[in-house]
Amino acid sequence: MKYYIIIIMLFFFGNITAQSEAETEVKQTIETFFEGFHKQDSTIMNSIIYKDIKLQSIGKNREGALELTTTVYSKFLKSIVSIPQDQKFEEKILNYTIQIDGNMANAWTDYQFWFNGQFSHCGVNSFQLIKENNTWKIFYLVDTRRREGCNKE
Repeated sequence: MKYYIIIIMLFFFGNITAQSEAETEVKQTIETFFEGFHKQDSTIMNSIIYKDIKLQSIGKNREGALELTTTVYSKFLKSIVSIPQDQKFEEKILNYTIQIDGNMANAWTDYQFWFNGQFSHCGVNSFQLIKENNTWKIFYLVDTRRREGCNKE
């Protein structure tokens, strides 16, 4: 009986370790994305992007109406790398909630966006990832953007 309990415990703790390793890999993929983002380095960003990535944002338009916008990845990249070097921007990731099932992962990250040291907006990123050839790649990213209800620390 003792042996069965030990085997069950090893199986249980082995699964926790495997899940933690996968979560660490997913988090590292997102951190690599933001490393490239902040360095304005398309090579770094492209290293963790899946070939058919879709980018969307949920926010309000100038009239205050809810709007879902889609951005072509190549235009997004061009806009990031073309920001003048004297302009400073930072997306601060506040936390991660990661779920994984086989070769698919979802990461939910609250964030704050700062431009030239001034708070711009906050929201949530939802990353969808696929594990291809033992590497996590981002294939979908949707975010929310708002100015109300933000913790500006």
